[in-house]
Amino acid sequence: MLAFNNTASGRPTFSFIGIPGLEAAHMWISIPFCLLYFVSLVGNSLLLILVRAEQNLHEPQFYFLAMLALTDLGLSLSTMPSVLAIFWFDVHHIGLDACLTQMFFIHTLSSVESGVLVAMAFDRLIAVCAPLHYTRILTHYTVACLSGAALLRATTLLAPLPFFLRTFPFCGASILSHSYCYYPDMLNLACGDVTFSSAYGWVFVLCTFVVDVIFILASYMKILGTIMRMGTQDRNWRTLHTCACHLCTVLVFYLPLISLAVLHHYTQDISPVVYTTMSNAYLLMTPLLNPLVYSLKSRQIQAALRKRFWVQRVIAGE
Repeated sequence: MLAFNNTASGRPTFSFIGIPGLEAAHMWISIPFCLLYFVSLVGNSLLLILVRAEQNLHEPQFYFLAMLALTDLGLSLSTMPSVLAIFWFDVHHIGLDACLTQMFFIHTLSSVESGVLVAMAFDRLIAVCAPLHYTRILTHYTVACLSGAALLRATTLLAPLPFFLRTFPFCGASILSHSYCYYPDMLNLACGDVTFSSAYGWVFVLCTFVVDVIFILASYMKILGTIMRMGTQDRNWRTLHTCACHLCTVLVFYLPLISLAVLHHYTQDISPVVYTTMSNAYLLMTPLLNPLVYSLKSRQIQAALRKRFWVQRVIAGE
């Protein structure tokens, strides 16, 4: 998907910095990065296989989980070429078109993931607050509409961003602060008046992540209110436990995202190593941790894993 050679004359070329000060150790640093990518790809692929193969996982919450796993796979595959090219082959250059393509996929998939987390919050809201109407409200059609809406919103709002950046000349060294192409990072390198493009970026953030966070918080306030009225503490705890996986996933996704946004405003006072580490954690940790969270917290996923591997062991023993 990405071409890491110099572009033709007159076309801007961007440079990735890798991890400043640790260039000599890039080959060694690539080992944990490869391991993280491998675990992420295997974990999310396994979730997709389980949801497809196990009949008892054919429920709305697990369809949303499959959508989340598919999005995480896309995020990992979008960043992996540029990250590993830096550490393995010491290739730090990328052309404008390839950079814009990578940027579009990263931001689109991040927006889709945020939308899926909202859909999962809605799923938990109905399951706790209106359990008798769960199957009537969350039909296959509803699941498809919610997932499609998240994808449509992301692609529609993000489609103009690459065209905005193509209208600007890029001056100076054009050195990117991340190991991948990130819209605010590229916008900082553009020459000319970027007021409108910057404002559109904030509109995108408000219309996606801010709105999504507000809806998720409102959903859990309603869920907590319902749980508190249920009576026994044991029943309250069991009901809240059904939301534990989703809450962990929300924290895993939004905490690095918010941290990276804050760092973008205070880069002058922060070590480049810390900044680069946080930027890599933003797109590495979410695809890595989501499968682990559901494997450790969801009883249905645990049962499907035990069943799948037990059957394989029996077949291998025969």
